[in-house]
Amino acid sequence: MGSKNSSATKRADALRSIEAIVQAATECLGQNPEASLSEIARAAGVGRVTMYAHFTSRAEVVDAAMSRAIDRGNEVLDTVDLTGDPLLALSRYIEAGWHLVDQARALLTAAQRELSAGRIRELHAGPAARVEALVAHGRAEGAFRTDLSNAWMVSVLHAVMHSAAEEIRAGRLTSDRAADHITATVIAAFTPPGTPVPEMGGGVGP
Repeated sequence: MGSKNSSATKRADALRSIEAIVQAATECLGQNPEASLSEIARAAGVGRVTMYAHFTSRAEVVDAAMSRAIDRGNEVLDTVDLTGDPLLALSRYIEAGWHLVDQARALLTAAQRELSAGRIRELHAGPAARVEALVAHGRAEGAFRTDLSNAWMVSVLHAVMHSAAEEIRAGRLTSDRAADHITATVIAAFTPPGTPVPEMGGGVGP
């Protein structure tokens, strides 16, 4: 009986250590993509021996942190209604999602240095499918242009989100105006050629 209790305690301790390491990695790498394993271990409150008992390399730590960030982002986006009017659905997605992209930028930089392009695509498969479905819905409804590929339009959306984050860092855009700017830009880019760009309200201002 004592052996079983001891094993359960060790498993619980291991799970707590892993949770602390992944949480610390998400935070440290989110602030500095070059954060070392020593820094992450200190932030997690564990020693390097414990760190290496659970993760054999920095790449494994980065992978776990990236997976955590994407899972949490998906939890947020799962609450967003992407049905109905494609323009309103796109606006809701941007409102909820642009800051998730901003928060994950440094972590993505770390992932790009440590993980293969294939693994990064694999990790992003869920979020990518969500946006692809949103764009495909808009194209089917005639709200979005069809002369450009679905994949390209998804890339444009993410590129504009990343650009907004850069503008905020440069002091040329405030975070409270970012969603309006992104929405206005993306809707203009997605509008079928020859069709007036819809007015979404709010405006982007100077």
